[in-house]
Amino acid sequence: MRDDASLAAWLRLTLAPGIGGATQRRLLGAFGLPETIFAAGHDAVAALIGEARAARLLEYDATAGIDAALRWADDPGRRILTLADPDYPRSLLEIPDPPSVLYVRGRHELLARPALAIVGSRNPTPQGIENAEQFATALAAAGLTIASGLALGIDAAAHRGALRTPAGTVAFVGTGIDRIYPARNHALALEIGEQGCIVSELPLGSPVMAANFPRRNRLISGFARGVLVVEAAPQSGSLITARLGAEQGREVFAIPGSIHSPQARGCHALIKQGAKLVETAQDVLEELCWPAAVPPAPPPAARDRSGEVPADEHARVLDALGHDPCAVDTLVERSGLTAEALSVMLLHLELDGRVASLPGGRYQRLSGT
Repeated sequence: MRDDASLAAWLRLTLAPGIGGATQRRLLGAFGLPETIFAAGHDAVAALIGEARAARLLEYDATAGIDAALRWADDPGRRILTLADPDYPRSLLEIPDPPSVLYVRGRHELLARPALAIVGSRNPTPQGIENAEQFATALAAAGLTIASGLALGIDAAAHRGALRTPAGTVAFVGTGIDRIYPARNHALALEIGEQGCIVSELPLGSPVMAANFPRRNRLISGFARGVLVVEAAPQSGSLITARLGAEQGREVFAIPGSIHSPQARGCHALIKQGAKLVETAQDVLEELCWPAAVPPAPPPAARDRSGEVPADEHARVLDALGHDPCAVDTLVERSGLTAEALSVMLLHLELDGRVASLPGGRYQRLSGT
């Protein structure tokens, strides 16, 4: 049964402007619960956090925000969890700066499950997207809930892969939970809200602000047992998540890529710094000492769209392509085929899902081919 009076006090504490998480934790450490803070009076509060902040906290009228939050939480599948709530994620209580309040939509029971974070570039390669989906599906099938940040690219792919399994996915967002960002992930967010779980520490209506995303990242890493980076440029938010995970005592994993790919350089930097290099989902599970095993996937049959084994020319193109992005001119030299013949074969291979076209007229072989 929801205690609206107690929840209103928690909301009042978190909605007051200029009263950040560190100040909230200091007050809670001294007084215990928000109701006690507000009952203590100005002098007692000011002695702890100063006159100005005490005035901001005690004089701010949070009635409208509190009423809106309570109405929001009236709908089925919506919860507001506080640090005192038994359903508050245990893993987040382990980090130095757990949010006082979490807004949750969807399957809140997923917050009690063991999890792994999968993050990466917003502008991934086709192979990166495929890796994120496949790793997420395999790890979730082994019983790990997949956490990520609902961003474009790798995050979205990880969510999609995890949604194929009962373990599901948790999306931590950097806006108010009543907003969807980015808009291109609107349909995915609705699916996660129904089959997975969406979490925000920010008040309803909070807009997109750059400063909110590092805050969001610490929750992704803190919630999980480890952070897997699929693709990342040298300067990216994914590396912030990995660093935060390491500081929180979480395992950090990275998938290596081509030395020619800018999207692999962040992962390579992490590996140099001590992150675990992983090539399969089983590598992650073994490092986590996870008891479940990932059943080996049968090798995909190398057949064309008619069901026949591809012609020697197709195999010749795949051999010439290798596993790094390659320009058409280079493929012409390697394969000995004409540009016209090669273009036709690349189109067939792309339609069969064996290669992907990249910006700049390059092609890349996809895994399993």
